[in-house]
Amino acid sequence: MRKVYTPSTAAADVAEVIRLLEGRWKLVILFHLFDGKVQRYSDFEKLIPGISQKMLSQQLRTLEADGIVIRKIYPQVPPKVEYRLTAWGQALCPALDALLNWAEQKGRFEDSA
Repeated sequence: MRKVYTPSTAAADVAEVIRLLEGRWKLVILFHLFDGKVQRYSDFEKLIPGISQKMLSQQLRTLEADGIVIRKIYPQVPPKVEYRLTAWGQALCPALDALLNWAEQKGRFEDSA
């Protein structure tokens, strides 16, 4: 059964979702994981120039703690760690695509004003 929202509860819940995605690098990390992609830690270092190892680790740990990303550790030397989206994390893809489509419409509405 779907939750019934009031304007206040809807605003609060959307604000909470936005807080889950806050951070300079979280969305970049997520877009590298969409479409079921699996990335290793070293892949992220190559794919996201400018991110420090400390920040990458923090962002990945936060995404994991929030249930958006799964980390798989392989018991080998050197360590191999892979990251992928959870099903809930993958379900975020259409919502972010909808935001991109919404942003693209701005110009069309400005032209008609």
